[in-house]
Amino acid sequence: MNVQDKVVYQIYPKSFYDTNGDGLGDLKGVTAKLGYLKELGVDLLWLTPFFPSPQNDGGYDVADYCAVDPRFGTMEDVETLIREARARGIGLMFDMVFNHTSTDHEWFRRALKGDPTYLDYYIFKDGVPGSPPTNWESKFGGSAWEYVPALKKYYLHLFDVSQADLNWENPRVREALKNVIRFWKEKGVEGFRFDVVNLISKPAVFENDYEGDGRRFYTDGRHVHEFLKELTADTGIDTMITVGEMSSTTIENCIRYSNPKEKELSMTFSFHHLKIDYAGGAKWALMPPDIMALKNLFADWQEGMEAGGGWNAVFWCNHDQPRIVSRLGDDVRCRVESAKMLGACIHLMRGTPYIYQGEELGMTNAKYTDIAQYEDVESRNYYKILLKEGKTKEEALHILGVRSRDNSRTPMQWSAGENAGFTTGTPWLAPPANYKEINAEAAREDPDSIFHFYQKLIRLRKERPIIQAGTISFRERANADVVAYERARKDEKLRVYCNFRATPAALEEDSIEALEAAGWRKCLGNYEGLEEMLRPYEVVVLEN
Repeated sequence: MNVQDKVVYQIYPKSFYDTNGDGLGDLKGVTAKLGYLKELGVDLLWLTPFFPSPQNDGGYDVADYCAVDPRFGTMEDVETLIREARARGIGLMFDMVFNHTSTDHEWFRRALKGDPTYLDYYIFKDGVPGSPPTNWESKFGGSAWEYVPALKKYYLHLFDVSQADLNWENPRVREALKNVIRFWKEKGVEGFRFDVVNLISKPAVFENDYEGDGRRFYTDGRHVHEFLKELTADTGIDTMITVGEMSSTTIENCIRYSNPKEKELSMTFSFHHLKIDYAGGAKWALMPPDIMALKNLFADWQEGMEAGGGWNAVFWCNHDQPRIVSRLGDDVRCRVESAKMLGACIHLMRGTPYIYQGEELGMTNAKYTDIAQYEDVESRNYYKILLKEGKTKEEALHILGVRSRDNSRTPMQWSAGENAGFTTGTPWLAPPANYKEINAEAAREDPDSIFHFYQKLIRLRKERPIIQAGTISFRERANADVVAYERARKDEKLRVYCNFRATPAALEEDSIEALEAAGWRKCLGNYEGLEEMLRPYEVVVLEN
């Protein structure tokens, strides 16, 4: 399937739309809103996991890969959604969490009973209390190892203690996971997203990391490319759209993951561009966004992936990231302008764009004021860690307000009605107070809304081969205010200039006046007309 002209829309079902009033979004809610998604113009819907789960990590702790958690609906609801979406020309992409399972999974329960077959499904190491096999840290804080007294063994969990890492070295594990893919393929699923898939191959020898948290020993591991080739070949997903979420990865590896000749994946998610406001590289340490670093990362990844024949998934938001308009834009004074600029910046790049639910409305961070309002396990853990580090409650809450994953998990804002039109019950997570102004109903009625701008971006990708398949080269490389690039195909050219500042910004390498004199004409923007200085958060798209 051609990925170049596609646009994917990510749905976090728990927060999308509730049809039964229990405060949780459900699968019937996705089906109910297919008309809206068709109107927006997207091609595929990526649903985050709706499988049975204790929900310790928002469903990424899967207890059964081939069933539906009753809180989201039934298997019949899934089949109806797939059928109704397909009738509207929309495919479904399901989220496969294959690095780990929930400790509630039947496989892990059998392992805990000492069954040697299932002990080998996971990574267990002999040990004694207080002396884990390595000093690796969990990505959610604390040790990456948990001791099981009855077994006198530790098991590895790179994420939450309830998420036990699978042993991909075991062929039985690989075959069991292939069967999951086959199951959903038969149901009519048209794409798959693989969660933290570059962490599946662990080292032959487990050793302490005296330089970091352990990730250098398992990231893009020794057999990961072999494992992905095997999974793809044996399940026949090489003709489908597949995307791998890559943690702390490299361009070189992502070229291999996504180059069609390798027959691994269609494209990759990488996150380097979303760490440009991490002080010292630490997620919970705040600093102003470094736009020069952002520009350089975009240039390196866009031009590097093109040179190697790889393909990017381009995105700002997902269920793990804060709302981009609150992060890199101005969600109070220039919310509409900055949301449009940010959307155009990535949608016109080389790669497949992903829209996270509500991004097309310019939804903002939650702006919670009390730890009791948060549900996310990572946020609650780090709130305690931040307090232990000496932060005040106010400081810790400010950091969570900027970084928490709950910022993206607040209910979709459908209307100005009660609970943002998300539910008739009590929502599992409170919507931001601004839903009365920011909602889908209002956006669809306003021809100048962010929603309609996103419609244009999606339409342009489908209509313009230059956006789908053109080359990319970055401009204004020394300009700390502006991200700019040129797309080219045959004798056609497109230039995109994005001001990432709340103040006017000058072009340094180019000049609007000179570009107009050379025959360049504006084809898209978020302000009327053209001025020599880019206005606050302005995007200007020119064609020649």
